[in-house]
Amino acid sequence: MQPDLRAGRFVFVSVPTMVDGVHPLAWVREDEGTTLILEQPEADGLGLSYDFVAAMITLRVHSSLDAVGLTAAVSGALADAGISANMVAGYYHDHLFVPVEAGERAVRLLESLSGTVVTGTPAAAGRRSEDRAGLSPSASE
Repeated sequence: MQPDLRAGRFVFVSVPTMVDGVHPLAWVREDEGTTLILEQPEADGLGLSYDFVAAMITLRVHSSLDAVGLTAAVSGALADAGISANMVAGYYHDHLFVPVEAGERAVRLLESLSGTVVTGTPAAAGRRSEDRAGLSPSASE
């Protein structure tokens, strides 16, 4: 899996519509509004409120978008350890957002899990519509 704890603190904010001049890592359009994943300093600078401050972990392995079981294995292992996780799939990598104070512990747990998860073939060309729906092209790195 090659989990990589990214530098920074990340937040999820909800706005009625897309905000001009923001640089979201990803965004999702929902019936209730638009969810943006931003670096915390950008959200603070724009005066946007949030409830959850996260560490971002990128799984550096290029997993197939149609692979079965990676999300379940990762989220299950983190849940068993009492760590909440929000996953976002990019074209090349999966990204996890865990409570900022649990970032390093989550990486260690994922490193120990790495040898037991099959991630599929890197050459898969298809996309999982349920993971890509509503994500901006910038959702992947």
